[in-house]
Amino acid sequence: MKQLAQSFGPFTYPGLYQEYFRSLPGEPRALGELLSHQIIHRVTLAQGNAYANADQRYGDMTRWPWHRSACQDDIYLTAPAIAAGLFRLDERGFVPGRAVEHKLVLTCRFVAVLAASIFKAKGLPCRCRAGFAPYCRPGASVDHWINQLWLEEEGRWLTFDADGLYDGLGLPVTQYDMKPEEFDWAGDVWLAIRRGETDGAQFVYSDCLGTCGLRAAARYLVYDLCALMNFEVSYVFAPRFLAPFLNRETEAIPPALLEKMDALARLLQNPDENGPALQAFWEEEREFRDMVSPLVG
Repeated sequence: MKQLAQSFGPFTYPGLYQEYFRSLPGEPRALGELLSHQIIHRVTLAQGNAYANADQRYGDMTRWPWHRSACQDDIYLTAPAIAAGLFRLDERGFVPGRAVEHKLVLTCRFVAVLAASIFKAKGLPCRCRAGFAPYCRPGASVDHWINQLWLEEEGRWLTFDADGLYDGLGLPVTQYDMKPEEFDWAGDVWLAIRRGETDGAQFVYSDCLGTCGLRAAARYLVYDLCALMNFEVSYVFAPRFLAPFLNRETEAIPPALLEKMDALARLLQNPDENGPALQAFWEEEREFRDMVSPLVG
């Protein structure tokens, strides 16, 4: 899995920005803080100069141009697209103290893809992971994307969350060297719900419906697999077999597919030990790669 995390996928391939990415900070905290000055989360923009932005650590939200989208996830799907968008607005590139009106409004998946692309450009194995963060919203664990960077000298993955400036907010997370229990991994969440250890109501997918429980876990089980396979699809994509279930059109996933998802969840609990089996699953279980989206019905 380490070798796979060193290669580029269709969303992380930096193209003509590869040399520029190599010039950016190579330490997770330094890079994360730099990225947090380039990007505004749509929730931060909506909340304005309150809550996480009460001290205006992300800038003065009243300066955001009214005519620009309050979420640009549909525009900047890949790492080079994000870089191009930032350079278009400020030709100096990724700079500290970027003006609010020169930032992009993107969510966590896009920050994770950009961070992974930058570390990969430096020749450092880095991968995205998709699951749930119990530290972002009181009383809930919301869908979230983070990164893992391989530390060769220590022989381990360093887990970090570059989607925000968390210092001083009192959040229960060590942002740039997260402990395993500080994140709710998709495989663990799925199996806990399936075993009846929880009804899953606390695991929330941040759509307009407030989807939670098994439906939320199902989506992120697939996203975590895709992330580990260098195919970090955005949340507008879903496997065709899951789409009716996710859209509440049917009551249940067929038992045979439930069993496959149980098997996938167990593999995702230890992706490095189960690397060959995960890659075989990716190659053989075609239902999990047949994606639909608003334009690919």
